[in-house]
Amino acid sequence: MDFAALLEASFQTEQPERGDIVTGVIMAVDNQGLIVDIGLKRDGIVPRKDLERLGQDPLAYQVGNEIDVIIVRMEDDEGNLILSVSQAQQSEDWKRAEALMAADEVWEGVVADVNKGGLIVPFGNLRGFVPASHVIDLPRGLTDDERKTYMSGLLGKPILLKVIEVNRKRRRLVFSQRDAQRESREARKELLLDQLKEGEVRKGVVSGLRDFGAFVDLGGADGLIHISELAWHRVKHPREVLKVGDEVEVYILRLDTEGKRIGLSLKRTQKNPWAAAEDLYHVGQLVEGVVSRVAQFGAFISLDPGIEALLHASQLAETPPADPSVIVHEGQRLLLRVISIEPDRQRLGLSLKDVTEEERARWEQRRAEEGAAAAAEAETQADGSENPAVPVELNAQAE
Repeated sequence: MDFAALLEASFQTEQPERGDIVTGVIMAVDNQGLIVDIGLKRDGIVPRKDLERLGQDPLAYQVGNEIDVIIVRMEDDEGNLILSVSQAQQSEDWKRAEALMAADEVWEGVVADVNKGGLIVPFGNLRGFVPASHVIDLPRGLTDDERKTYMSGLLGKPILLKVIEVNRKRRRLVFSQRDAQRESREARKELLLDQLKEGEVRKGVVSGLRDFGAFVDLGGADGLIHISELAWHRVKHPREVLKVGDEVEVYILRLDTEGKRIGLSLKRTQKNPWAAAEDLYHVGQLVEGVVSRVAQFGAFISLDPGIEALLHASQLAETPPADPSVIVHEGQRLLLRVISIEPDRQRLGLSLKDVTEEERARWEQRRAEEGAAAAAEAETQADGSENPAVPVELNAQAE
């Protein structure tokens, strides 16, 4: 080839530049580091301190072996070509972190250190950071010292993480334990949805309470018991029936595989009180009930065993009040008459105005006598004396 062709070929050959990762051959090894041939006119130097960052001794390397290095400086103050093994390995770690983030994959790391801002987790030759806001189950309102003490319990423990930021220039590698847990729970929920069947009963643990219902952990994935499915009677808030940590048996009400939702029922694992309503109650019967809620159209009355009946405003008095709360209030115990029963529609109608004054007087007297007897019994038990016999006349009245 003539000179012009050789010159053109040399321009076409891409020369390594600063920041490039190249493969070289170790030409010499000593206590100061490595001499590496990367195909340029001069050999490059890997300083000893660069190898020490990896916890390695230069003498552990052998002449003639190939090694990946990154070009740190084309020429230092003494004219040397400076190379780095540690940064080359870190570059591969950066690529791996970028791949994990792009694939939205979960990775398991081990907590190596803790500071008030979060957790330090090694990632190959990099140091990843988990902000405290992305650490699961971290209580709110802690001071910096309290937060650090709490997170110190994770030292040396493996945790699942997701990469949420990779910035080589700022050397920032940020993980999230919270996002990883969400991803893991979603995966477990998909698996659980394939295993569950509508109509079956499963055991679970109450994991959370909200105004609209209760969440139950069925083994790595949560299902929801809507407040209307907690009990056969009306429930104002789930805390009336459950508390976090309770072990419960729940009925699989519905499964939404597309929305990844699991609908549960607690009341359907229990006997429907309306099934025995016709055996327990009949039209014209006098019953005791407690006002559970007052509305503009009347009041809801709780009856045993778990039946909620309706006392319509028109049945409060001969002249119905504009506001039912003028006559009845929540928690009030009343004597009422059954005026209708529709078990198939889970309806039972009551009347206050149909109770005669004589019936109400006898009922109030009996309640007063029962209250007095209970108080006397409690007093004698507190004194350590034997329980006195209940007068026959009181028993007769109670019956």
